[in-house]
Amino acid sequence: MPVIYFASDFHLGIPDHAASLEREKRIVRWLDLVSEDADEIFLVGDLFDAWFEYKRVVPKGYVRLLGKIAAITDSGIPVHVFTGNHDMWMFGYLEKEAGVKLYHAPVEREWNGKKFVIGHGDGLGPGDRGYKFIKKIFRNKVCQWLYARFHPNFGIAMAEYFSRKGYDKKEEQRRYMGDDKEFLVQYCKAELKHRQVDYFVFGHRHLPLDIQVGENSRYINLGDWIKYNSYARFNGTAVTLETFEK
Repeated sequence: MPVIYFASDFHLGIPDHAASLEREKRIVRWLDLVSEDADEIFLVGDLFDAWFEYKRVVPKGYVRLLGKIAAITDSGIPVHVFTGNHDMWMFGYLEKEAGVKLYHAPVEREWNGKKFVIGHGDGLGPGDRGYKFIKKIFRNKVCQWLYARFHPNFGIAMAEYFSRKGYDKKEEQRRYMGDDKEFLVQYCKAELKHRQVDYFVFGHRHLPLDIQVGENSRYINLGDWIKYNSYARFNGTAVTLETFEK
């Protein structure tokens, strides 16, 4: 039976270096644990609170996490990394240096007859038009090229500044708003009208959730590692939400 792990929203870099470093060490301990029996590991977006890859420069830090991921992929365990709304400007550094498989959009997978849709979750479902418009700008190749003209000292600092402005709002994100107001719940139910999916696995909401969205379909939100240290495990039969070092 395949054993698959999923985690999301590490947001390394906030609220300060000390807290981020403590979280990074905890994440590395979790990776040590799950790599003992994992067939694959999915890190589903917002690993970093701010990230921009220049051609020859990447943000400082995170060497423990990157080294651990590289060691895991070197051992033969695939690690899949998704870009999130805070680190969408990944362009290949982690693929080249850490051996990950990088995704910029949700993917479909099937294990042991169970069908999965996996992604960060940002920009899916109805509403949130403002963010969807901004995302198009951020994903635009011309805009990315123009931003890369900034000196890294300025460009990375600016990305960190705007990312941290939303830090105080993350507690508000941890309130379930009801099925009719949860964009990802609406997305899952809409998708089930034209295809069968056993598990939708997303991050982005910062709230661990396990919700029945169809007769045989569940929406799993992975929560975050700022507050919950939550992750999901598929044991070949079912998905469970679990907590590490609560």
